[in-house]
Amino acid sequence: MPEPSNRADGRTAAAGGTGTTNAAGRTGGTGTTRTTNTTAPTASLRPASPRGRGPSDGRVGGGDGAGPASPRGRGPSRRCGWSSAGLSLASPRGRGLSIASSAVMILIGIAFLTPLAWIVLSAFNPAATVSIAVPKTWTLDNFTSIATVDATLLPLWNSLLISLGTATITVGVSVLAAYPLSRFSMRFNRGFMYTILFGACLPITAMMVPVYTLFVNFRLLDSVIGTILFMAATSLPMAIWMMKNFMDSVPVSLEEASWVDGASAMTALWRIVVPLMKQGIAVVFIFVFTMAWGNFFVPFVLLFSPEHQPAAVAIYNFFGANGTIAYGKLAAFSIFYSTPVLLLYLVVQRRAGGGFAMAGAVKG
Repeated sequence: MPEPSNRADGRTAAAGGTGTTNAAGRTGGTGTTRTTNTTAPTASLRPASPRGRGPSDGRVGGGDGAGPASPRGRGPSRRCGWSSAGLSLASPRGRGLSIASSAVMILIGIAFLTPLAWIVLSAFNPAATVSIAVPKTWTLDNFTSIATVDATLLPLWNSLLISLGTATITVGVSVLAAYPLSRFSMRFNRGFMYTILFGACLPITAMMVPVYTLFVNFRLLDSVIGTILFMAATSLPMAIWMMKNFMDSVPVSLEEASWVDGASAMTALWRIVVPLMKQGIAVVFIFVFTMAWGNFFVPFVLLFSPEHQPAAVAIYNFFGANGTIAYGKLAAFSIFYSTPVLLLYLVVQRRAGGGFAMAGAVKG
């Protein structure tokens, strides 16, 4: 009569991440009992690492400590519970940020191109209005009607004379003023620079009342030379600030080498510093020229005669007294008015070349 079989319940000891199961086997025919020891893996007290190499730091979610599979299949992912679907500006590939920035740039481009499109289309439209419309018949009548000496050529010449005079005086004086501020250390250097910056922030409308009184006392009203001097004076603060920054990039050792050879400070300035910073001078010249070219308020107040008024003031003649505006002629004159500035920019950019090239200027 065989003995009854003895079955032992499996006990799992969770220690160190593994458990040992002792199970008693069935009794054989001889009555002997065989005991087998098997080892089975159990769930760890700490979840696995995202790379599957060890315990995790506990930041992975899940009931048993194991998060969702990694995209590479090497273990639970750290991005447990976070869905990458949808548009996100902080996505790793930057797709959302690229789309948002492109949309903003398109809106800015439309805002800039819309007035230009109106000017170009209205200049060739005989029945131009305030709205943008493609001309039914393209014509040059607007250009031929304003291409006269009194209407276009003389105002453009006055604008060129005033702008060139203002830019030339401003650049020459700003170079002389920026040189000691850049090369010499003085006690009031910083305070003087802040004063210059404050002068550049003053609104021109706040200064016109005392300036007008000054021009009346010196009998400079309706004088092109007086207007050039005043506009150059108002452009000096920003020009000095910009020129000083450009002059700081020129190594002082080059001037010291010329001083050893017997050159004076002014000789080193005009023969060494100025040629090396010609790109900066071109930037300041274009900045002052464009500011003077588009200045309407100062010539409108200080110049009375039509033969002295620049194009920025002459364009006001296309606005009628009763609210009527010649849109076609206004657009054609605007094209004439903007052409010299564009040509100056292209010429200076081609002549000046790239940025500063100081590499190799100083040995060692």
